[in-house]
Parts: sequence; C-alpha cells; structure tokens
Amino acid sequence: MLDGTQVQLKSLKLNTYISAESGGDSVIVANRTSASGWETFKLWRVDETTFNLRVFQGQFVRRSTKSNRLVAKATNPTASEQFVIIRNSNNPSHVRIRAPNGLFVQAKTTDAVTADCSQEGTNWGNNDPSVFEMTLVGDQLTGEFQLTNGYGSSAASVLTNHWSAYITEDDFRSMANDKLTAVRIPVGWWIASDQNPPKPFVGGSLQVLDNAFTWAEKYNLGVIVDLHAPSGGSQNGNDHSGTRDGTKDWGTTDVSIDQTVAVIDFLASRYAQRSGLLAIELINEPLAPGVTLDSLKKYYQAGYNAVRKHTADAYVILSNRLGPADPTELLQFSKGLNKAVIDVHYYNLYTDTFRDMTVQQNIDYVNNNRPKELSTVMVADGPLVFVGEWTGEWYRTEASKQDYQKFVQAQLKVFGRATFGWAYWIWKNVNNHWSLEWMINNGYISL
Repeated sequence: MLDGTQVQLKSLKLNTYISAESGGDSVIVANRTSASGWETFKLWRVDETTFNLRVFQGQFVRRSTKSNRLVAKATNPTASEQFVIIRNSNNPSHVRIRAPNGLFVQAKTTDAVTADCSQEGTNWGNNDPSVFEMTLVGDQLTGEFQLTNGYGSSAASVLTNHWSAYITEDDFRSMANDKLTAVRIPVGWWIASDQNPPKPFVGGSLQVLDNAFTWAEKYNLGVIVDLHAPSGGSQNGNDHSGTRDGTKDWGTTDVSIDQTVAVIDFLASRYAQRSGLLAIELINEPLAPGVTLDSLKKYYQAGYNAVRKHTADAYVILSNRLGPADPTELLQFSKGLNKAVIDVHYYNLYTDTFRDMTVQQNIDYVNNNRPKELSTVMVADGPLVFVGEWTGEWYRTEASKQDYQKFVQAQLKVFGRATFGWAYWIWKNVNNHWSLEWMINNGYISL
C-alpha cells in the first residue's frame, strides 16, 4: 500500500468500526456501526508492511504507555507511531496490527482499542479480538511522493530511466513542427533542493528542466515553468501537488507561503537570463475554500516580487482558484502587476454537469458556455488570460473519431480567443485522448 491509502478497520469480534473519538486528539474506540470520515485512516508508508495511521483531524495513532490504549495525539509521527499490518494470506482483507511494543492491537470492548495481545498465532476467526477487516476506500494517490517512497532505494534509477526516455529532444522538435509555440512544464518544490532533495524525492529533475530549456530554445519554443507542487503542504489535495496523503494545508501558515516564495525565487534566478523563459506560474490550481483569497493574494504578491527581482520580461501567471470561487476575484488585484496573466482551466469532466451529457450537448456547451466564461475574465484593461489546461477527453468515451474531432475543434475555436493562448493537458500520455501528440498524429486535432 502506498502513502495516502485510506482504510477502514472493522473488528470481526464486535462487528464495529474503530475510530478516533470525535475524529481526533482523543482515544481510539470501536463503537461505530457504520463507516465514514471519522472511521477512515490515512496511511503513511514506512516500508512495505509498516505504516503510520493518521486520523480524520490529522493526528497519528500511538500506544499510551500508561494504559496500552491507542490514542490519536501526535502531530508528527515517530517510531512510536509505527504499526505493522499483517495480512491473512488466505484472505488479505483480514489483518492483524502489531504495535510498536511488539504486541497486537485488539478490540475487546467498544470503548477501548488496546495494544496488549501477546498471542502470536491466530485462526483468523471472528472470535479473535485482534483480527480486523480492512477495507480500502477512495481513490489511490499516484503522485511523485507515492512513486518515490514506494520504490524506495530503486526510485532514483526508476525516475532517471523515465526522464531519459519519456520526453526527449525529438518531442520538442515535433512540437515545433506541429506549430506549437510554447511548453508548460510542471515542477515540484523539491527541484530547488536538487541534487539532494528531502526524502523520499530524488535528485535529477533540475537537469531535466535545464535540458527542456536547451531544446525549447533550439526549436524556438517558449517555456512556462509551472509550480504544480508548492512547499509546505498541498493546495488542492491532488496527487500532482506532491501531497503525501491528500491533506489540503498549503497557505494556512506563513511558513508554507514563505517556503514556496523561496522556490519561485530559485526558479526565477536560475532561468531569468534564458531566452526561452516565457513565464513562471506561481502555483497550480489552488482550491477554495481551503486556500483563502487573502492568503493567495499574499502569496501572489510575494511570488510576483520574487520573479521581478530577476526579470522584468517574463510573464507571471496567477492560477484562478478551483471550487466555490468567483472567477473574477483576481482581476482587480492583478491590474497592478505588470505582465500578469490569469490562468483558467476548462474540462468537460470532474463534475456531474458533464457526466450525463450527450456528444452534442458537450459540443454545445463548449460553443455556448465557454465563450461566456472566458469573457468573464477577459476584460478591457485587465490581465492577459491563459487557458492553461484543457483536453480532448470527456465522459463520452464511446464517441466516434468524428465526434472527438468536433469536440476538440470547438474548444480550439473558443480557447484560441484567449489573449495569452492555451495549453493542452498533456503532450504525451498513455491514455490516447489525453495525449496531444497522439491526437495530432492520428488526425483528431489539426493545428
């Protein structure tokens, strides 16, 4: 199991779920007859079988040395919060959990879960209070944190091989031949600590970005460096934000803002004199309401200033908030920033609005609704507007090639009006319709 895996644990003997009382900062009990948020634990991987268990409010489970009861009190896990999960080889959903004291966790009563079972063997039956049914819930995070921590000592070689083969100079040549003018490259905060970033991340990504600049300049492509994963927490809980377990905590402290500004300062300093630098995007897809408008503006001002320390020429891109936020909320703020760009992302995905739409309804939505949405942020005397992400994929995966062609051509027509242009997510992907390279080579998109 990888970092961020969410599990629910049900006592076979009591037929109840375990949870932290009140969701956290309290004792662990086994009195829940159904499972939801409080009964869900997020795993932090130590090794293949050893994990920290994080409760709903963010604390980590440990054994109380006074009573052997499990409690959720720790805010930073240590060896005292490491538990070994042992699966039944005949039924992997049935598990026993060995606590740091070497004894097994058990639930004899509903009001206490303890780490005091010394019995090594078990028949894995319903009469054993140390046997739990473990259910995996939610989507598995599959970001760079999960990959590098999962591969462990092999991570460096795995990523080095990937970087050397996945995107090469040939890709940049193809982009130029296909009439693209720029590339938007996502990076994580740990690039500023290359070659020896904090574990589990591995070094090498900085050289990859250096190579991208060299190739982009050779083929007259601009480079947009996009900070997808900020320092000090996740801005949206998505795996591409570098998160360990999906917790949305970036921007809640000045520390996370200051650390992320330092990354922007590093990137601007390193690439300001490169002719290929077109823009630096300060953060990708901050999510409301977790990231407040006040904290985002504070960061954007500081990040803008960091870029301007090193270059007056590069554009500075400000990503609009996702979620329940006014798409115009940054317009007045950005008017005072020279060469500022607002980034908006448009997908006919991710909400129930699009799930039941027919092919024609999707195309009509692009033709009728997207121009209005774009016009809302593309105002006179306002910042430039960048459709920083869109794709040819939708929920109508049974659609014909002609349907896909109509869908993407409608988007190209609308997004072509954006004053800073657009970027397709993504150039190369194993899922064909997400891959701009595949879409062009197979006649789905004509630029």
